[in-house]
Amino acid sequence: MSMKIWEIRSMSDEDLKKRLDELKLELIRLKTQAALGTLDNPGKIRTTRKTIARILTVLRERELSKKGGKSS
Repeated sequence: MSMKIWEIRSMSDEDLKKRLDELKLELIRLKTQAALGTLDNPGKIRTTRKTIARILTVLRERELSKKGGKSS
């Protein structure tokens, strides 16, 4: 299931990291199913990848805001 950005932003960093690990494992499982030809919904790979990207983006935004937004 795709998570909306407001859902992701409302989660703590710890919860996001845990969810990220779960989604990465899910993505591996989906890719394996696709390779074996047993995947029911190929679009699930895309939505999982997009959710992973959203979580990584929010985590990065939070990391940068803690540093004061300074860039090298």
